[in-house]
Amino acid sequence: MRILIIGGTRFVGRHITEAAMAAGHEVSLLHRGQTGPELFPEAEHLRADRNEDLSILRDRRWDATIDASAYLPSQIASLAEVLSTDQYVFVSTTAVYADPPAPGFTEDSPLAEPDGPVEETVTAETYGPLKVLCERAALDRFGPGTLVVRPTYVIGPHDYTGRFTYWVNRIARGGEVLAPGDPSVPIQVIDGRDMGAWIVAMVEKTDSGTFHAVSPPPPFSFGDMLETIVAEVGPPGTTLTWVGQEFLRAEGEDGRSLPLWQQGGGAANTADPAAATAAGLAPRPLRRSVREIRESEASFTTATTISPDREAELLARWHSRQQG
Repeated sequence: MRILIIGGTRFVGRHITEAAMAAGHEVSLLHRGQTGPELFPEAEHLRADRNEDLSILRDRRWDATIDASAYLPSQIASLAEVLSTDQYVFVSTTAVYADPPAPGFTEDSPLAEPDGPVEETVTAETYGPLKVLCERAALDRFGPGTLVVRPTYVIGPHDYTGRFTYWVNRIARGGEVLAPGDPSVPIQVIDGRDMGAWIVAMVEKTDSGTFHAVSPPPPFSFGDMLETIVAEVGPPGTTLTWVGQEFLRAEGEDGRSLPLWQQGGGAANTADPAAATAAGLAPRPLRRSVREIRESEASFTTATTISPDREAELLARWHSRQQG
């Protein structure tokens, strides 16, 4: 197949590209050349900024187009003006649902429908509604054969956000680990390599519809996730100390310094993956993802997460508070 991948050199798109190339497809990559321009020399590289000029796509046709980098409905509208493709795949998010969704929600659950115009600036508040509008634009422009994929947190090698990677590398250092908030809060993840391979397989079958790309099925908690990481890479003697949410908030910590910390109920991380599972999605065991991420990303750091000194300071203050 001739497959066009938009954003195919960065994280999610990169894993999709790797899967498409491994399956023997003829791949074209549309990207700005700012992330991984040296990757995939055997693919066709089309350099363009989707927000400016997409004329490079005119007078071409692809069997399928996989869009891993659309966040605004205007981006899909401008793409549709120049793109000729038999199938369009949009990588969306489980953040499209009205809050809070019912535990174990399915793909036909109520969406976060905007009450009016939504400013086309991606923020924590606009991200979900804008993706709702993107999905609607995709179906309007590319028809009922559109495939919409709704992942939760994507993990794996080359994750520039470092959210899950932080916990793998922190726990691998061992000792007392500051675990934020409530260990029972739900969470779901999906390895980008598994999602990429599944998307390519869906394209090969020209399957359409909307699917949750999430793992594992609920119930699964933040505590379960951290314990899984401890079991795989934690040195002997590694312990998790659960520190209260209000204490951490008062100390100025948030989901950037302590990634994946859910400060609400976490219902958005209870998506039912049954439809995707029936369609062939088969995520690898989380422990395997943990091991492979540690092997490939052991040197990964991010400036936003707490330093070891800050973590030790918070733990000491928390213990003092508990004892007093």
